[in-house]
Amino acid sequence: MNPLTYYQDFFTLLQQQGNQDWAQQLQPWLAAYFRDPNHGDYNKWLAALEQLPPVDQRLDSQRNVPRFGADPDDAVPLHQEALNQALLALRPWRKGPLDIGGILIDTEWRCDWKWQRVEPHLSSLAGRHVLDVGCGNGYYSWRMLGAGAASVTGIDPSLLFVMQWLACRHYAGNAPVWVLPLRLEDLPASVNAYDTVFSMGVLYHRRDHMEHLRRLHELTTAQGELVLETLVNPHGDDIMLDKSDRYARMRNVWQIPKPQTVQTWLAEAGFTDVRMVDMATTTTAEQSSTAWMPFDSLAEALAPGDIAHTVEGHPAPVRAVYVAHK
Repeated sequence: MNPLTYYQDFFTLLQQQGNQDWAQQLQPWLAAYFRDPNHGDYNKWLAALEQLPPVDQRLDSQRNVPRFGADPDDAVPLHQEALNQALLALRPWRKGPLDIGGILIDTEWRCDWKWQRVEPHLSSLAGRHVLDVGCGNGYYSWRMLGAGAASVTGIDPSLLFVMQWLACRHYAGNAPVWVLPLRLEDLPASVNAYDTVFSMGVLYHRRDHMEHLRRLHELTTAQGELVLETLVNPHGDDIMLDKSDRYARMRNVWQIPKPQTVQTWLAEAGFTDVRMVDMATTTTAEQSSTAWMPFDSLAEALAPGDIAHTVEGHPAPVRAVYVAHK
């Protein structure tokens, strides 16, 4: 499998949108990246993708469990074990659930629950070009396409997540969803803005939260929409952490602000009509270890016998969703 072939229609879209310069820069960069991504597991993951058995290309992204490839009743039984082994080689699967060629991938996160909380508060995605920042393997990107988006560009620097997206895309045909191994700061300032920008589960990982929010503002079209999801602390003051700290066993968490603080930050970044549309405590029913993500998860990050606090003594995870406009 040559991963670059799955981006050819993306380069075409960039040129159609007037982003020829970025297309010309990105294509050789991606080619070089996939020749040597400097990751010890790359060859193993690439071999898994090359072992994906033939299954009809088919996509249903409107389901809570997006389905790629043949329906379960259509899948060829002789191919199921080979497909299962290839997908297992791409563990851990964190965002989902997903159905690939009749194999149900029970991921760490029940992302469908979060999407059900978020989607009712969105403006219509019909015909919109969407940016999904920190997209992981693209679960939400596929749901955005199912909600009518014209195209979804996901960015995430994790190579494994890109490889998982490639497994989905292999059976999805030419659906206009792409996952690029990039960070937000890698997007050129000249790129045409996006009608809707999602940043879910990213803000608390950014040391400079205002830089992140201002960059999201730059990439959003006039009257465009931002959807931001982040950890918050509704029980007290802003929690500010440093490099040596951990939150729920996570590294690189810099702040857990009060809900009102996030609204203030968004207004300072230039957004208007800022609304918190959902706030929910993350439970072990929504985030847990599974056969497809067999490592420690939320249960191990909470204090023993005290689900209201993390093992470090901080308030347990609460996540809020904000919708704002430019």
